Amino acid sequence: MATIYTRKSRLTPRQQSRLIEHFVAGSTARAAAEIVGVQANTAIRFFMRLRQLIASKLPSYQLCGEVEADESYFGGVRKGKRGRGAAGKVAVFGLLKRRGKVYTAIIPNAKTETLLPIIQEEVEPDSIVYTDTFRAYNALDISDFRHHRINHSKLFADRQNHINGIENFWN
Repeated sequence: MATIYTRKSRLTPRQQSRLIEHFVAGSTARAAAEIVGVQANTAIRFFMRLRQLIASKLPSYQLCGEVEADESYFGGVRKGKRGRGAAGKVAVFGLLKRRGKVYTAIIPNAKTETLLPIIQEEVEPDSIVYTDTFRAYNALDISDFRHHRINHSKLFADRQNHINGIENFWN
């Protein structure tokens, strides 16, 4: 039997247990809500709290060595402007340690003031950070990192200088 989520809740222990079962099984929150007999928003919030609880128990790690950084945009409709500044898109920033882990974060914008603190918190100093030529990464040139820029219009990649790993992650 699963451990019941101890935070004060209007859900009965049985409802909580059944929602946890559906969470573990990979059901969507909406499907679980319908099966268990609770409101969809209740199940969505419960699933989010479970994710937060799981994330709080994971060991923290810092990326080191060779790290690729890139931002991407998801959602919205295909018509109109694409990429940076497109309406209805969610900006996501990612860091990938080569042959290692990936860190992603939803960001409000792709400005230096947003990206640099994330890089400083998640990447160990003296690491090599590979980025594209987006101007938000200019601050890395004077930071604690070795910074290599990849100009996609001149050279997409060579053996060492590329950001193909994080670009592939987005795909």
